[in-house]
Formats: sequence, structure tokens, C-alpha cells
Amino acid sequence: MTERLQTLSGLASTAKLPAYDRNQLKSGILHLGPGAFFRAHFAPFTDAAIAVSGGDWGIEVASLRTADVADHLNEQNGLYTMLIRDTSGTVAQVIGPILRAHVATRDPAGLLDRLEDPAIRIVSLTVTEKAYGMDTATGGLDVNHADVAADLANRHAPRGVIGYLVEGLSRRREKGIAPFTPLSCDNLPSNGAVLKRLVLDFAERLDPSLRQWIEANVPFPSTMVDRITPASTEATYQDAERLTGRQDLAAIETEPFTQWVIEDHFANGRPAWDKAGALMVTDVSAYEKMKLRMLNGAHSLLAYLGYIGGYEFIRDVMDDAALAALAYRHMHAAARTLDAVPGIDLDAYASELIARFANKAIAHRTYQIAMDGTQKLPQRLLEPASEALAHGDRAETYAIAVAAWMRYAIGEHGNGERYELRDPRAGEIAALIADVPRTGLAISAALFTLPGLFPAALTGHRAWTQDVADKLEILIQDDRLPLF
Repeated sequence: MTERLQTLSGLASTAKLPAYDRNQLKSGILHLGPGAFFRAHFAPFTDAAIAVSGGDWGIEVASLRTADVADHLNEQNGLYTMLIRDTSGTVAQVIGPILRAHVATRDPAGLLDRLEDPAIRIVSLTVTEKAYGMDTATGGLDVNHADVAADLANRHAPRGVIGYLVEGLSRRREKGIAPFTPLSCDNLPSNGAVLKRLVLDFAERLDPSLRQWIEANVPFPSTMVDRITPASTEATYQDAERLTGRQDLAAIETEPFTQWVIEDHFANGRPAWDKAGALMVTDVSAYEKMKLRMLNGAHSLLAYLGYIGGYEFIRDVMDDAALAALAYRHMHAAARTLDAVPGIDLDAYASELIARFANKAIAHRTYQIAMDGTQKLPQRLLEPASEALAHGDRAETYAIAVAAWMRYAIGEHGNGERYELRDPRAGEIAALIADVPRTGLAISAALFTLPGLFPAALTGHRAWTQDVADKLEILIQDDRLPLF
């Protein structure tokens, strides 16, 4: 049996190794949510920054739910392999800044101790949109969210991300310790502002003076992150072992492209991410809107159409010339809703996205991208669709995308085979459409009433809602993706 990846010694010469002494590294960052995207984006940027400029910016990670990734990382002393794939081949890079991993459900007190430690100066997050406990209708705290409700009732023993952040900051305040900087890296528009709003709302409900202290002392930088990262498969682990000579159960794979735009506002320092290629700016909004609307919006469009059409991977969808052309058309429609983005040619960006989606070396499942649609649709599709209609655009590609999501939301293939929606509002969706006729008009009318999802600018636009209904009817009648 192949030896496990645990040290940097004796690895195959084909593997790229960290360019610094890990033994000298000390913790400076606590990251919540050590999933594949964190390992393909945040950690490699930090790895490169330490290699260039040093500093005590080692990373401790914490999982708030499942233990498997944390356990694998601890078994490997924080080391793991990142495979960078394109059509020219695969490069293996061993990433080194992770020092230890925690599992909150096993040791919540231990995680709170780490949040309180003055050495931790940044607490970063990739926990997905649904973990924030945001009321999508108001943008504020959802007090009925299971974690939020539990943490408000028992603030000193949190289980959700907002509860942990507020309790950690509260302890620092009580002991006169400088605050950490919470850094959201999740796919939310103005993610730093969203996180700040939810943290302040939560703190206000516990202690108004705590809210005032946080508002006066704690920055919440926004970020825009971009790197396509499919879920790891057996092929990932096999290739990692082949290229490093070690078994690696934490290995991930990703594309060559990577981008990180960060609002440069930190309470107590940061790694030299700018020297690792990150763009430090005063306002990330133009970049994040570009990415959410052009990349993520087109990704969702292709994922829903692709999944219901029988395509397993985005690269397979891109082999369909009509669907690839539709994605390109949607990107240009999304670009018309954007202001100028500093340093970015939007036409060139669209062409680059098409090439990235078509990368044959990246196996990004349509079913993976399709999950959590009710959390993703507003910023990716519904907000820009509203703006497009307000400016006299027909918003046709948005109607196609929404119709595709509605067809996916039925939860059943054309042959009658059922599938799980993997959406936090799956129960509500099922209840809304359970007793309605299986027609585009009836299904769309029901789903348009899902509370807090569709803005009035869309539901009140008769021509557009009829367009959605017509396109949904086509998809219900024919899963083989007829041309629109």
C-alpha cells in the first residue's frame, strides 16, 4: 500500500513543493469551511504569498459540520495536492500553509478558543450561501434559520457561522484583544457587506453595545473569487498519487485560471496576497457583479439545461454548438447590465469564459452546479433580468435560464426517474407544484409565488413571465433541449 502524504521528503520530482520552511510557520488565519474551493483558491494564494514575503500566516481550518476533510488534513499534517488540469496535461502542486484542522461538532470550545487567540488575525469563510442565515426577502438575519435561532438562544455555545463570529468577537472585546478581520470568500454580491450586516444584526439582538464595538472596530472586506473547482473523484486521488508518489485523500483538482479581487481593509495585517497575484482594490463591486452575472449566470444556465438534457459535465454541454452559442449570447446580455470594469475587456472576458467551460480536462458536474438554486438565482439571474427589462431588453436568455431551473425543480426526468433537488427550499418547492397540472403555465405560476425569491419587477412583467411559461412548456414536452 502506498505511503500517505505526510511530509515533503521523498516526493516524486514531478510534484511542485512549497517554497518555504513549514516548520517555521505559525498560525495567523482561521478558515471556516475547508472544502475543495478553499483548497483550490484561498490556500494556494496564501501558499504563494508566504513563499514571496513570509510572515506568520499559517492557516488553521475548521469544519462546522462534517469531519472527513478535517480528518484527512490532520492525518496528512495539513498537506494536500492540488492538480491543475488543462488539455496539455496535469500539474501537481503540494500546498503547505495548513497547520491543523478542527471539527466544531466535536470540540466547539476548542474552536472558540482559536477565535479568541490574538495570533488569529483573519477569520476567512467559504461556507456557501445557505450557511449565512440570511433572509433573502429582506437581506437581513433570518431568525427562523436553524443555526441562527439556536445561537440566539444559546450565544455562548454557537453552532452556526454567524454565532461563532459574534461570540469570538465578543470574547475579544471582553478581554481587550484586538479583533480579527472576518473575510468572506463566498459567492455573494458584496459578501463583506452582507456578512457585516448579519453579524451586526445578530450582535444587536444580544447586546447593543457589542454591535457598536464591532461596527467601530471590525472591518468586513468584500472579495471576488474565481476558479472552477469540480468535486474530487477517484481519478483525482489516483492522479495525485501517481504524480506525488503518495496517497492523498485531501487532493483536489482545478483549472489553470485563478482570480482574486480583495477590498484592502484589514484590522491587523494580511498576507502579501498582492504579490501572489491577487488584486487589492478599494471597491470590488464591479468585479463581483461581472463574475456573478457573466460566469455564474451562464454556468447556472448551462447546468440546468445540461442536467435535464442528460449531460453529466459542463464540458459535455459545451460540445453542443447551440448550447455553447446560447451561453455566449447570455454572457453578452449580462454584460449589457454592467458598468465598465477597470482593466477588463468584457468581450474578451466572455470568450475566455467559453474556453474555460469547454476545458476537456475539467469534469465539472452539471448536478453539482445546479444545487442550491434558490440561493444562487437572485444575484446570478433575477437581479440582472430585472435591470434588463427596466432598460427595454427582452431578457430572453434570462427567461430560458429561469425556465430551465423550473424544469429542474420538478425533480423528475422525462422518463419518470426522480432526483433530489439539493436545495434548502426543496420542501417548499415540492409543496407548491405537487397538485398543479404539469404544464409550463401552471408550474411557472406556482413557482413565481415562492416567497422572497422572484422580485415584483419580474413577476409583474406579463410578457416576460409568459415567455418563461412558454419556454418551460417546451422543456416539459422535450428534454432533448430544442433550440430557442
